[in-house]
Amino acid sequence: MLELPTDLPADLVPLSWLIGVWEGSGVIDYETAAGHVSGEFTHRVSFSHDGGDYLNYSATAWLLDDAGATTQALVAESGFWRLARPAADADAGPALLPATVPTPQPRTVDDVEALRNAEGGFDIEVGLVHSDGVSELYLGQVRGPRIDIATDAVVRSAGAKEYTAATRMYGLVDGHLLWAWDIAALGGELASHASARLARAE
Repeated sequence: MLELPTDLPADLVPLSWLIGVWEGSGVIDYETAAGHVSGEFTHRVSFSHDGGDYLNYSATAWLLDDAGATTQALVAESGFWRLARPAADADAGPALLPATVPTPQPRTVDDVEALRNAEGGFDIEVGLVHSDGVSELYLGQVRGPRIDIATDAVVRSAGAKEYTAATRMYGLVDGHLLWAWDIAALGGELASHASARLARAE
């Protein structure tokens, strides 16, 4: 049974089923210009909130050998997930700039319901930074216990490997967090890259 934190801001209710720490394993299967890459990995994902209108996100993964032992750390990620809505004068930012008008009453469930899109879901924005020098802005939607997002922008540092686009899908199935990640990287087309099944650890 899903229990919602009592201090959860209304903006986070559509994303609340993600909150927690998830652990499990998955598979990598991707064709690059240099050849085929495959393997198994362990994965730990954390979604948390600190009272703001966004979820904090972090994830780490480790490649496994044939005996199931970890052999090397794969990319780590951190970022923020939020409902897509225009910033108002009562919102702080950008940077450290405070709100320019007094903060109104907290947003209500009715305020959030007004953000439903034509498909009955909620548009979302996801900003992620990878430890390998890649940053992504994803746009998409959450509709019940399913999320579909695609990159709107990808920024790479000068030393980062080629990575041009991605899509991700997350779903809650029988109490497990299932996800799939498609990428276009290293000369390869946008195609299936990795998927995993995670159980709630905390």
